[in-house]
Amino acid sequence: MEQHMGRIDLTRIRECMRRAEEGGELTIAFFGGSITQGCAATVHEKTYAYHVFEWWKQTFPKAGFHYVNAGIGGTTSHFGVSRLTPDLLMYQPDLAVIDFSVNDEGNEFFQETYEGVLRRILGWKSKPAVLVLNNVFYNTGENAQQYHNAAADWYRVPHVSMKDTLYQKVQAGVYAMEELTEDALHPNNLGHELVAEEIISFFRQILKSMKEADGKESGPREEAAPGTAARETNLHGTGGQLPPPMTRNAYESARRLTIREISPELTGFRADTEEKTGHLDLFKNGWIGKRAGDRLRFEVTASCIAVQYRKSVSKPALRAKLILDENDGESRILDGNFEEDWGDCLYLEPILHHGNEGMHSIELEILDDGAENAAPFYLASLVIA
Repeated sequence: MEQHMGRIDLTRIRECMRRAEEGGELTIAFFGGSITQGCAATVHEKTYAYHVFEWWKQTFPKAGFHYVNAGIGGTTSHFGVSRLTPDLLMYQPDLAVIDFSVNDEGNEFFQETYEGVLRRILGWKSKPAVLVLNNVFYNTGENAQQYHNAAADWYRVPHVSMKDTLYQKVQAGVYAMEELTEDALHPNNLGHELVAEEIISFFRQILKSMKEADGKESGPREEAAPGTAARETNLHGTGGQLPPPMTRNAYESARRLTIREISPELTGFRADTEEKTGHLDLFKNGWIGKRAGDRLRFEVTASCIAVQYRKSVSKPALRAKLILDENDGESRILDGNFEEDWGDCLYLEPILHHGNEGMHSIELEILDDGAENAAPFYLASLVIA
């Protein structure tokens, strides 16, 4: 298990444990991609998220617990920050485990979107405790934890890494990779159990330190490293203030715009009338283009814009030409054909990053590729910040 006790603030996690010991009600939430959603587990009760939830229930039998799983496969923290309120925060979580470490790329763009996730959750009215989880590709050891953990450390948020724990056991021969995962990424039942054990071990250590105190007090309200700066005050306690952002932080207030939030000019495109049944019902509340020449046009005020559309395994699929701010010379093609075969992909493509804050136009037109019976082009949303 990773140990960052000299750099982290455990105040909010300890408060969750105190309330649980006293018989309070807590909502334990999980937010991330396909591993959090539970892909490759035979049933959801075998996922790492549900194992961790069960530990809280068994460890604090007097408390009432509620479970939220807001994982969506194949998605990044860029999409995550835009969907935080309807998929996670509206449930007023007390503890949130966050993992986008194998879907985000290791770069400054995703560090910024990930920081937006952390700031949005930490600043929420229910003052959730946050734990950052880093899953990993077991064949390469790759993930985005260098960038994610730097953001977590900035806010003194603890993190638990499978690259530094379970992956090392695979490298040492304690487990064969094939015992834990069939595709070198998504854990099977045993893999989920071992991921959960690393997280649970971290929580056990915190609980043990509380019990080893004087029996009534949990000890210092926060952990401080030698040479800490002024920003390392109690950031997470009631009334605490977050430090200034470590990045340009354009995405903390990101919003997702669907047919519920914006009405573009439609010429041929139509609004999807099918009802959305939950956060995993992905291809709903968008706009559908079926024929060459179908067009739509948005106007939004933002400095960062991305378009979210379906890449389909049904081929051929239609493509669309996108023009930003009527600049046809810098148009781009949105290709609805998916190169992989695991299922349709909800693809999020940035088209403006740290641009001029102000009104921007986005126009899409379905291209004439000459394909018969092509899968329609589905525009799911705009994400703006």
